[in-house]
Amino acid sequence: MREKMIESRLVQEVQSRGGLCWKFTSPGTDGVPDRIVLMPGGKIAFVEVKAPGEKMRALQIRRKQQLERVGFSVYCLDSLEQIRPILDEVGGETP
Repeated sequence: MREKMIESRLVQEVQSRGGLCWKFTSPGTDGVPDRIVLMPGGKIAFVEVKAPGEKMRALQIRRKQQLERVGFSVYCLDSLEQIRPILDEVGGETP
């Protein structure tokens, strides 16, 4: 399984729940999560997508901690089976 396939499935699942799943980049700030998940009802989370078994790099972990300190949820996703539980946890109103 490739990272690209997991990321594509994440986008599909978010969209099927009425949300948006945008590629997240922050010029000048390395290590930010790959995706920002915007769900109905104002629910927001960040997702770092990895190939199965891969771990976040030290800089990515620091960015995760920064985002969590200001109140955002950040997830590391490395399998298709994790997508639904993550989105269930993020929540959001049903469209």
